[in-house]
Amino acid sequence: MISIEIKPYLLHKKHVFRIAAGARTNTPILLIKLKYDYFEGYGEASMPPLYGENIVSATQFINTFDFSRFSSPLEIEAINNALNQHAEGNPAIKAAIDIALHDLIGKMKNMPLYEYFNLPKKELKTSKTIGIDTAEIIKQRVLEAAEFHFLKIKLGGHNDAEIINAVRSVSDKPLFIDANQGWTNKEEARDKIEWLKQEGAVFIEQPMPKIAFNDMEWLAAHSTLPLIGDEGIQKLEDVKTASNFYHGINIKLMKSAGLQEAFAMANLAKSLNLKIMLGCMSETSCAIAAASHLGAMADWIDLDGNLGVTNDPFQAHQIINGHIQLNDTNGIGLVNPDWNKIENYE
Repeated sequence: MISIEIKPYLLHKKHVFRIAAGARTNTPILLIKLKYDYFEGYGEASMPPLYGENIVSATQFINTFDFSRFSSPLEIEAINNALNQHAEGNPAIKAAIDIALHDLIGKMKNMPLYEYFNLPKKELKTSKTIGIDTAEIIKQRVLEAAEFHFLKIKLGGHNDAEIINAVRSVSDKPLFIDANQGWTNKEEARDKIEWLKQEGAVFIEQPMPKIAFNDMEWLAAHSTLPLIGDEGIQKLEDVKTASNFYHGINIKLMKSAGLQEAFAMANLAKSLNLKIMLGCMSETSCAIAAASHLGAMADWIDLDGNLGVTNDPFQAHQIINGHIQLNDTNGIGLVNPDWNKIENYE
């Protein structure tokens, strides 16, 4: 029988984090522990306010789901189907359960998850995200990210040029650009993309609002850089039509409801010749570790959500010289997790 424990948690940012849609200093998290036999599996739901989930909704979802119907974590496909039937939406808490189930399965099968997914073990070159801020603070953040090979730069506000100029005054590294739906005019977006190409941008993530279908279709045909769908790509169904608007997709476990759907999304994207970016929210090392096991499927990695927080309760894969080093710990790769030492908040 599978049993579950939950802990509400507030993940604190090292710095105020600003994007085109707003700013925050913390992120509500619901941590979960599944127990089966003598195995324990860990998962998390990261719930930035913009996405509609919260501690109350996630707790209610958990408390009203009947795990007793299932005899083993190996029934993960049936469990995930039941989760989807239990309530629409709620991708983050579904992801938490899916991650914990995969952690259990890896431990039961005595293997790390990359092996479970039949993927090679690779060093993953992740980017480091720089939020919207003043020029001086941006320069400081870029210099602090010296070990990383790529910088992910948040744009979409009124000071895009100022931000890029600040970055380029201290670094010539390749840039991942994320506008977070902040550009609203397709011609201006096209011109910005051409300018950013000259500034060393590799791709543009979600340049325009996710519902601006006609504008995104036009921009995809006129862009000189790959366009990557983030807010516009949530789950497997979205990938089927993604090539109408984007050249690639950003897969995040908190959007896809976990590893099972993320793995399917990546396989479908490859079959459609779409580029794959593996991304994250502000998360603990639990969710980051889980996502890292799919890294071999991605063209670009942006798994730094645990690096910008002050109270990560877990340890997992190390980052050395900007590379995520997958460990061989069974399951998702947490190192000696201690549930009892994690202090919850109400």
